[in-house]
Amino acid sequence: MSAEYATFGLAPATRPGGLLAGGDFQVHRDFVDFVVDGRPLLYRLSDLDAVSPLASDVPPSLFTAQVRGLLLETGAPLPDGRYVVYGCPECEDLACGAVTAVIERDGQDVVWRDFAWQTGDRADLERDGYHGMGPFRFRGDEYRAALNALLDGDLPGSRRVLLVGPRVAQLARPAAALRAIGIGADVTQSADGVPADELRSYGAVLFGRSVPARERDAVRRALAGAGADVPCVDALAPVVPLLVAQAEQALEAGREDHRRLTDLTVADGAAEFEVVAACRVRLTAHRVDRLSRARSRDLFDALLEPGRHRVPLDPPAVRGEAYLVARAAGTVLVTAVRP
Repeated sequence: MSAEYATFGLAPATRPGGLLAGGDFQVHRDFVDFVVDGRPLLYRLSDLDAVSPLASDVPPSLFTAQVRGLLLETGAPLPDGRYVVYGCPECEDLACGAVTAVIERDGQDVVWRDFAWQTGDRADLERDGYHGMGPFRFRGDEYRAALNALLDGDLPGSRRVLLVGPRVAQLARPAAALRAIGIGADVTQSADGVPADELRSYGAVLFGRSVPARERDAVRRALAGAGADVPCVDALAPVVPLLVAQAEQALEAGREDHRRLTDLTVADGAAEFEVVAACRVRLTAHRVDRLSRARSRDLFDALLEPGRHRVPLDPPAVRGEAYLVARAAGTVLVTAVRP
């Protein structure tokens, strides 16, 4: 079998959860993505909402079994030497559909080929194959070193958010919503007395709107003293889906190279953003009306190609104190709508 060599790597990735405008929940999943020639393999699959089998929330024994399968130390789980590369993030049931591929040795090399969308025991390459994708030939030592590092404990950490506010009850709902989508969340009035190792376990801090500046500074000092370099963000409005989105965006800080969506702004009655890799983009407006009631409305949902995009906004949906949330696979962005 002939194929040019491709580089193989692994990188932490996220399928953002979310509290959707209609009240439904989308489960948050942290996983390890495959990086081929410096680019996440998932990016080659437009509009695919899926995770790799190397998810950080599966039991350790199952995670190890998945890694050893990819190392070809055990038999293929599907007929014809096929392995699940990406599956359903909600249930991981093959019946929901999965991207599978033949993974095999060729001498010292490892080859991934015949990618297909599969919903049953066998894949129909003619009908459901990803034609033009692969085959990918990886050098065996590079391939095995990357996967063996996972067995040595080099895993993406769990995601936790610390919510800070003088009225704990007001933050209970966003904390519960974060936990419902798989993100750990704790609520406190201050960071006084919180052990350093616990502070280091948080990936982001969200301040309630009524937290005074001196308390915010005290929390930042406590984090710095604990060696916890994490983003601290101020709550934009008392709207639960908006606060959840802010927390998700903060947790993604420092992972710009793996975003599909960047640079969300609002100007002249339209949202503007950059699509890095083809993906489905959803825009939701959140606002607080004159009676201090939270309002949420879905504005846009479509598959977009890479490039700069401009989406006109419906004026009634963004009047008053309004905010816009953009979601794509692996990315959540939030911005205020200025009058």
